[in-house]
Amino acid sequence: MTAVEEWESMLAESGELTSAAADRIIEVHGDRGVRAIEAVAEKRVKGYRDFTVVVGHEDEYVVESTGCECHDARYNLDPEDPTALCWHVIAAKIARRIGAVDSHDMWYSEVREFL
Repeated sequence: MTAVEEWESMLAESGELTSAAADRIIEVHGDRGVRAIEAVAEKRVKGYRDFTVVVGHEDEYVVESTGCECHDARYNLDPEDPTALCWHVIAAKIARRIGAVDSHDMWYSEVREFL
């Protein structure tokens, strides 16, 4: 079991972000984990019919499965390391496991047209 699978399992079992799970996320991911936890707490993980979107301070980031198109994911993370995730992906994983995705019954592509 990878470290990511470990904290995902902790979240799935408890259904909430416990202090033990938060500590493990931060231990594994450092500042990225802290930023992800903050995003979940601030309800910045949005679920649409087509994508999950994490709202950052400067832009919105589309997260698909374990991938993100942010600069951090493209340039700083080792694609071979299963624990190397950007904070957007970590936030989406946390929110999904604890039921904290802010769901919208619409297509994200429609929302982008208004932005």
